[in-house]
Amino acid sequence: MSAAFETQALLRLMTWLSPAFPVGGFAYSSGLERAVHDRLVTDAVGLEAWLSTSVRHGMLWNDAVFVSLAAQVVEEQVKLAELAELGLALAGSAERHMETLSLGKAFLAAAEAWPASVFGLLPPDCPYPVAVGAVAAAHRIGAEQAIAAFLHAGVSQGVSAGIRLGVAGQQDGLRILSALETIAGEVAERAAAAGLDDLGSATVQADIASLRHERQNSRLFRS
Repeated sequence: MSAAFETQALLRLMTWLSPAFPVGGFAYSSGLERAVHDRLVTDAVGLEAWLSTSVRHGMLWNDAVFVSLAAQVVEEQVKLAELAELGLALAGSAERHMETLSLGKAFLAAAEAWPASVFGLLPPDCPYPVAVGAVAAAHRIGAEQAIAAFLHAGVSQGVSAGIRLGVAGQQDGLRILSALETIAGEVAERAAAAGLDDLGSATVQADIASLRHERQNSRLFRS
């Protein structure tokens, strides 16, 4: 693979997973807003622990595996549909289901600016990580690189949400991003070699927070 192609792939990943890409990720907190409300997360240290746990053992780990699995079957329509169905079924709450489905649809609609045959293979209801993994693979972007970029985007979104919720400042956010770089890289390497049996989470508090957010009256985020 040429250096020019690798540079092009990097630029596409940066574009697709940038906060400026029109997927609406800024509107979601994946239960963090409720965790702050319930004082499970009260400061930057708690925010870092929350995000680190999600990457290692929670929602972001499962999403990373789905990015990898979608890349592995990028040319197989039936298997992509099965993955999408499983991804939606594993959503831990109604809001989490809405989040991953809405982001997936928005991502695919925007990414069609980079034509590829995979858009005709993916189902209409496609969760976000399956969409990202399939499109990245269709453009010959390595799974580990796609997963690392996906995790960085997810952590960045969590940091942004934490700042807006008042539990961390800008400098705290940058420190958290720096601290989680190594973890994200390690998890990306592990997820790139993962299979269906590696799906699973152990973040009960996060799942409960997501469920409780559905009944929260005053809110900044949709999840």
